[in-house]
Amino acid sequence: MTDNNLPVNITGQRRAGILLHITSLPGTDDQGDMGHQAYRFIEFLSAAGMTIWQTLPLGAVHDDRSPYQCLSVHAGNPLLISQDWLKDRAWLNKNLSRKSKRENWLRLAYEGFKLHADHAATTEFKQFCEQEKNWLGDYALYCALREQHKRRPWMEWPVPIRDRMSDALANARRQLADEIERICFEQFVFFKQWHELRDYAHQHNVYLFGDMPIFVAHDSAEVWAHREYFSVNSDGQTSKVAGVPPDYFSETGQLWGNPLYNWDTMQKDNFKWWKQRLHSQMKLFDLIRIDHFRGLEAYWEISAEAETAIDGHWVKAPGDALLQALTEQLRDLPLVAEDLGTITPEVDELRHKYNIPGMKIIQFAFDGDPSNPYLPHQHLNDYVVYTGTHDNDSSLAWFESLDDNARQHVLDYLGHPQEDFPWPLIRSALASVANIAILPMQDILALGDGNRMNTPGTTAGNWNWRFKWEQLPADLGARLHHMLRLYNRLN
Repeated sequence: MTDNNLPVNITGQRRAGILLHITSLPGTDDQGDMGHQAYRFIEFLSAAGMTIWQTLPLGAVHDDRSPYQCLSVHAGNPLLISQDWLKDRAWLNKNLSRKSKRENWLRLAYEGFKLHADHAATTEFKQFCEQEKNWLGDYALYCALREQHKRRPWMEWPVPIRDRMSDALANARRQLADEIERICFEQFVFFKQWHELRDYAHQHNVYLFGDMPIFVAHDSAEVWAHREYFSVNSDGQTSKVAGVPPDYFSETGQLWGNPLYNWDTMQKDNFKWWKQRLHSQMKLFDLIRIDHFRGLEAYWEISAEAETAIDGHWVKAPGDALLQALTEQLRDLPLVAEDLGTITPEVDELRHKYNIPGMKIIQFAFDGDPSNPYLPHQHLNDYVVYTGTHDNDSSLAWFESLDDNARQHVLDYLGHPQEDFPWPLIRSALASVANIAILPMQDILALGDGNRMNTPGTTAGNWNWRFKWEQLPADLGARLHHMLRLYNRLN
């Protein structure tokens, strides 16, 4: 469907892009999707000279809709499927109300597909199921069972199913056959829609930059189906979990709760699981950010009974062996390292060895230390510079939250600019020597307080932010295009 071997060195040229998750696209539904608004956004990027669209992970989500705790490392989020696309193929009634729950109309689309799909479409569906069988069967069965058990995590299922006893699995596959096929159909539609969107982006000289969480949700198809790769015991529970120590975002650290990897087991088969995972991501993206990259060199291990992440400790990980194995699959790893937080020389050495760009966040730069590595004059080519990320408040809200002295320090560094904030910060990112500059959509819209995508360490009120086309000034595309030309970021 898409050429995954693009003859383009994306990180080796000066470029710029926008960070916007699919759910944040405008529209009349309860969240953005891969429909017409996504195509319009690509056209906006192209007109503005932006050649990168960065999103958050695209995985199937739990009820909290966090894209960093997914039901699978392979499956796409069916909630991103476009209703209009299904109606265009007559798999869904054109008169169906847009207010219908997504889960309901996805079921109706499956029934419509069985009734109205032509031979070419049904053949393509069968081919998709065959091509993705290494993960799709387990995922579809897991989801069907999860619904049957009222969305309880797999660790709480009856023992025969929890422990994947062969007779119990065979019986479940028979009983849930239609539901399993429906879930496979949703994945078929998701990947078909995404590949069409990716092709359209490439036609407009826009490359897709994705995000891959380093750890896997405990309640996920992968941990259920491949328990040998994760730090879970015979009943599916874990005594040690992942997180990070106290940092910029939290005085008590972040207790993520993900199971850790059994790295010894993974290394014995030359990281087959990771190779399959990266292969799936490369079907979606041209460039991939590894969230919490430093966890490949050493990870923060915490007791599962802990209330905070303070009392953890670092444990070495075989990141060098893993990345070496991945280079056997892809000669040039299309990766960016999220190397924020506590970064050691060993982490930097690992990143440099495999020519993986790191990240710089300008909001982190202004602590008064002129040698702060996030200050633009400290940047190097092999970085991706951001004004802020999905975990930061908008740059305007951040600036307005500073006290008078801190605001004056920022303005002094930026040369006492006449432009309204956050444009001076945007300009500093674009002027950086870092090859890639990424701007959150909130920043190019100059939005202030109340427009944050996520607050790390919290579970409520996140992942809901969306923009409206009416918020874009008429001259915004031209203004961005001029700035990208000024700072040599047009490609």
